[in-house]
Amino acid sequence: MNSLLYAAVVFIWGTTWIAIAAQHGEISPVVGVLWRFGIAATILFIALFLLKKLKPLTKRDHAFCALQGLCIFGINFVCIYSAVAYINSGLESVIFSMAVLFNTINSRIFFKQRISANFIPAALLGLLGMLALFWHDLTATTFQWQTFMAIGLCAFGTYCFSLGNMISLRHKQQNADLLSTTAYAMLYGALFMGAVALFRGENLLPHMSIVGWSALMYLSLIGSVAGFTIYFILIARIGAGPAAYSTLLFPLVALSISTVWEGYVWTAAAVLGVMLILLGNYILFSPPKFLTKILNKEKAVI
Repeated sequence: MNSLLYAAVVFIWGTTWIAIAAQHGEISPVVGVLWRFGIAATILFIALFLLKKLKPLTKRDHAFCALQGLCIFGINFVCIYSAVAYINSGLESVIFSMAVLFNTINSRIFFKQRISANFIPAALLGLLGMLALFWHDLTATTFQWQTFMAIGLCAFGTYCFSLGNMISLRHKQQNADLLSTTAYAMLYGALFMGAVALFRGENLLPHMSIVGWSALMYLSLIGSVAGFTIYFILIARIGAGPAAYSTLLFPLVALSISTVWEGYVWTAAAVLGVMLILLGNYILFSPPKFLTKILNKEKAVI
């Protein structure tokens, strides 16, 4: 079951990068996030209401849902959407892969969760793989002050994504209903973005092409309602760190699609990167016997 959930998250969010790129330039980041999660929250609330699955939450739960919405369904995506104007998607993917480390560290800080020994080599291989996979993009980047600003935005957005993951763990510990908390968090995130858009005097009714609207609906229904529901279930089942490792696999899906539709040319470095990421994924979930023996020996010594 965990494998199916993991694969679903990787596939869904691996395709959302294409939808985000299709929407770029047709709508401002703040209004784009407002519409994405406004639509997603509406769909989720309607579904929960019709199925009689919408659960009541305490005031404290609502407060955490609001914070989660601000972090993961607000700041995170505004930062990511804004950064894409100054850095390429390769560099953005590398920075976002830091969610693996952020989630692991935050899980340790906030919940005292032990870091599994096999996670460390898996994460190291994954991050090295991301660097190799996008090495061409990284070396082609001209670093100006806007570039560093975008890198900072992307890193901050990624950390907010991690904080939202921690709140999801908190919901699980408090036995708060996952679907209900997700719906409210999306609603609060959309409301926060609506307030920001009004404060900035932005037009809340975007003028987009059919492609732009199609991308928005895909991001709302598939990327948000389905993607985040499955991802939060995955966090509850395997932990925030291992769940975030899926962020290292998103680009593989995007690049595979790009190979077919856009003629993406694979380099030796990119192939090496894929091999390192997949090896790290294997070690994380099915550590080979020789590594297990080494890790067990280290534990015995400690």
